[in-house]
Amino acid sequence: MAVKKIGLLGGSFDPVHTAHIALADAAHRSLALDEIQLIPTANPWQRGPLGATAQERIALLELAVAGRPYLRINPIEIDRGGKTYTIDTLKALPADADYYWILGADQLNNFCSWHCWPAIVERVHLAVAKRPGVPLAVPAALTRHLEALGRPLIELPFEPMPVSASAIRGRLARGQSIKGLVDARVGQYIEQHKLYQQPAA
Repeated sequence: MAVKKIGLLGGSFDPVHTAHIALADAAHRSLALDEIQLIPTANPWQRGPLGATAQERIALLELAVAGRPYLRINPIEIDRGGKTYTIDTLKALPADADYYWILGADQLNNFCSWHCWPAIVERVHLAVAKRPGVPLAVPAALTRHLEALGRPLIELPFEPMPVSASAIRGRLARGQSIKGLVDARVGQYIEQHKLYQQPAA
């Protein structure tokens, strides 16, 4: 039986937006992945408080992935609770798959600040996508580690999209439209539940 190829896309998804889904689509196509798991963080240690609850963020993700059977939501970090470290998540995943960690150029730039980053690289293939205004710069220590493992850094064919969750939260706090920045069903849920109406902390 062939080993499954699974993409992993972690993030706050606060809220999930069109660029998240477009990136997942691009990775699915270019890497011929069997599935992609979207992994919402519980308590990300490198950013401030989240604007929506875990249950709300999962509800938004469920709406965003509808109609894409290759996209799955994996609540492993929310179920675990506490501080979110990628290495702990990877250790908890089944060992019988080939994993691809999907990240943006901004995350790649500070990858070597991640908790136990060398151990992460030993468990997954890294697949990076360009982000608007962010140069694709690979930290020297990461380059050396990848070379020692004989593992390439995969660059995804992805046209950067000028969409960010922080900008969406800002627009909502100012009462501005987010049409086109999120799936229409996601936008309806945000409006119905009056999410992100307070200015971000």
